[in-house]
Amino acid sequence: MVTREKALELFKKYNKSESLYHHALCVEATMRAFARKKGEDEEYWGIVGLLHDIDWEMFPSEHCKKAPELLKEIDLPDDQIHAICSHGYQVCCDVEPTREMEKVLYTIDELTGLVYATALMRPEHMNGMSVKSVKKKWKSSGFAAGVNRELIQKGSEMCGIEIPELIQTTIDAMTEISAEIGL
Repeated sequence: MVTREKALELFKKYNKSESLYHHALCVEATMRAFARKKGEDEEYWGIVGLLHDIDWEMFPSEHCKKAPELLKEIDLPDDQIHAICSHGYQVCCDVEPTREMEKVLYTIDELTGLVYATALMRPEHMNGMSVKSVKKKWKSSGFAAGVNRELIQKGSEMCGIEIPELIQTTIDAMTEISAEIGL
C-alpha cells in the first residue's frame, strides 16, 4: 500500500495551490472519518481523499482522465485509481462510483467546500459550527455558488447517508484539522 508521505509528495509535485492543498486535506480527513464510522481502512480511504484532485491544477481540462497516469508514478493500486476517478462521475468522466467508499467521496468532495466556505464566514471558523449553520448557507444559492448542491444530494441518496449526518461528520473531521487548513 502507498504511504501517506508518498501520496503527499506526489500531490505536491502536481499541485502548488494552498487552497487546493487545504481542500485535499479536508477531503482526506472526512474520508478517514467515514472509514472509522464504517469500520473500514482509514489509511486506504484517506489516501483516496488526499489524491482525488491530483490532476486538477495542472490538467483541469483532463480532470479525472489524466489522474491514472499520474497515480501510476507511485504504483497506486487500480482500485484506488478507480475510486479517485469516480468522484468526477457525470461531471467530467463516466467512471461510476460503485463501492461505498467511492460514493462517499463523490458526495463529500463538494460538501467539504461548502463547510469550508461556511467556516470562513464565521469569526470562530470551525469551532462550534453546527449542521444548522451549514444548512442555512446551503439554502442561499449565491453563497459558495460553485458548490454543486444537487451533486451532494444525489451522492447522499447514492450512499444512503442523510444530509445532516454527512454534514456533521464533515464538520467533525474538518474541526480536527482546522489548524492545518487555516481555520
